Amino acid sequence: MKLVLHVEPGIVRQPLVSSVILETGALVNIERAKVDAVSGEIVIDVSSDKCMEVKTAFEQRGVKVVLLEVPVIRDEMECIHCGACISICPTGTFRFEDFKVIEDAGKCVQCGACIEACPQRALRLILK
Repeated sequence: MKLVLHVEPGIVRQPLVSSVILETGALVNIERAKVDAVSGEIVIDVSSDKCMEVKTAFEQRGVKVVLLEVPVIRDEMECIHCGACISICPTGTFRFEDFKVIEDAGKCVQCGACIEACPQRALRLILK
């Protein structure tokens, strides 16, 4: 399962990910990270059996955590199945199946590349 971690000023310089891994024993895959001196947003993938334990551990450290179940929303009325999202997506979230664009939300890391590439503006990210 994927989690989005929103790290606020004051705790961004702490070893949050490593301390949660050591505490929970969970295997954590960092799929996307944008961290600077004052804040950060990190998308991680954690096994389902450890997900809630990891979420709680981050929250106890002051990190806002969002479960990323549906990372990208497609407006079916606007989508023309052109495939622009397929060509730009770095994780292979989108593919053609029977001449229609199909998405595998489990692959999405919310980079936003598909949003920018879509000529119909049929895609949007779920931001919390």
